[in-house]
Amino acid sequence: MAEATGLSTAAVSYALRGLQTSEETQRRVREAAAELGYEADPIARALASGRTGTVGLLCGSLEDLWQQSLAVAMGRELLGQDRYALILDAAGDPAREAILARQLRDQRVDALVVQPIDPSAPDWAALATSLPIVSIGDPLRGVDGGEVLFDNRTGVTVALEHLAGLGHRRIAVLTPNRPSTPDRPAEVHVGVEAARLGLDVRLVTSPHALAGATACATAVLSEEERPSAVFCFADSIAYGVYAAARQLGLDIPGDVSVMGYDSHPMSALLSPALTTVDWDLEGIVRQAASLAVEGRVEHRRFVRSPRLWVRESTAA
Repeated sequence: MAEATGLSTAAVSYALRGLQTSEETQRRVREAAAELGYEADPIARALASGRTGTVGLLCGSLEDLWQQSLAVAMGRELLGQDRYALILDAAGDPAREAILARQLRDQRVDALVVQPIDPSAPDWAALATSLPIVSIGDPLRGVDGGEVLFDNRTGVTVALEHLAGLGHRRIAVLTPNRPSTPDRPAEVHVGVEAARLGLDVRLVTSPHALAGATACATAVLSEEERPSAVFCFADSIAYGVYAAARQLGLDIPGDVSVMGYDSHPMSALLSPALTTVDWDLEGIVRQAASLAVEGRVEHRRFVRSPRLWVRESTAA
């Protein structure tokens, strides 16, 4: 390759990686590589650069349809930037999340993108000393890393004010978070806003999977003092409320109003269409991928604002 272009071996290497060379030199080297059928050895390139070209994506639970969409979009965005996503599923288990995060570090990913189950876990600070970490949703305690955060304070306020404005006072909030991870901002703010609005709100842990969410919602909707509204911290969980209401012969929204929280595309197709909160998935993916590829994540924070989609699943 150096002989074909008249450049030094070092100049060819830099040009192939888009470093320290002019655009004209990079074009000449790419054309020569194409003519010669040259393909870079990824192992040799990784050894030389100290980078593997992979980014770890650790999802809290891929049973959540929104997180499935996140994984698909993140994989495509990274591929467009000549990176590959290594996608792992923590399956809603904080202990498994910690193990998988360490495994991704040990596999020498260039960066780790995580939507954390337990953002206050002590392992994050130690991991951040060995690789760039980008957190989606909630900040990681003790980590000065990249953050693409949800303005959960506003999101929860918008949702509860919507239900309160319709006259609802007894509201069940279904969350995928466990009692062992009690300090997530969204759940904490539910209590604050419930007190401010004079609402009787109860937090109930629910899995993302349809069968588990349906069983949880069935128990909630079968209570003697049934809530008049159910606010779900994932549209996937709201789908379980729809299934439970159907089994119990309850009408949505006549007998119970239902809200989601992440605006999955399927939610607009339900009957009735689901009222939900939109965080702009495409914007989240662009910002998180950019931070991961750049690798310089210190003091980098983006905050996503919510948009309420009022549809037919909530009524007075």
